[in-house]
Amino acid sequence: MRVAIAADHGGYALKEQMKNVLKELNMEVHDFGTDSEQSVDYPDYGIKVAEGVAKGDFDRGILICGTGLGMSIVANKVPGVRCAVVHDCFSAKATREHNDTNVLAMGARVIGPGLAEEIVRIWLTTEFAGGRHEQRLDKIRLIEEKYGQEEGVRGC
Repeated sequence: MRVAIAADHGGYALKEQMKNVLKELNMEVHDFGTDSEQSVDYPDYGIKVAEGVAKGDFDRGILICGTGLGMSIVANKVPGVRCAVVHDCFSAKATREHNDTNVLAMGARVIGPGLAEEIVRIWLTTEFAGGRHEQRLDKIRLIEEKYGQEEGVRGC
């Protein structure tokens, strides 16, 4: 599985730890930055992961900032991305089984590294359940179409 990862300054340290988890799971990892705890703007990093996932360059994406909220807002602006902020194991599993999320957002100031590792492992190894959940994803696709957003990234 090809996984893109990025963080802002608030999530930098946790991103570095999660890269080790991804490597342990034999994931192909692409790090879009940032490369330090120096202040940066999270949209500059979140968009790279979201566009890469939407275009199919990566199977999944992981975004980390202070709360996970800003990164998730950025990611969900890209058609074809389904990003959830997750800070517990139940939600990590449910968002994959029910929502087929392809981007995970976490807040480094909200959870510690041990829980983050567990969330990443669960999220990456849980399959989409399909069935009744598929019709709900179809409705999300219709919302994207209604507002002029086609599956994938336009202009790329």
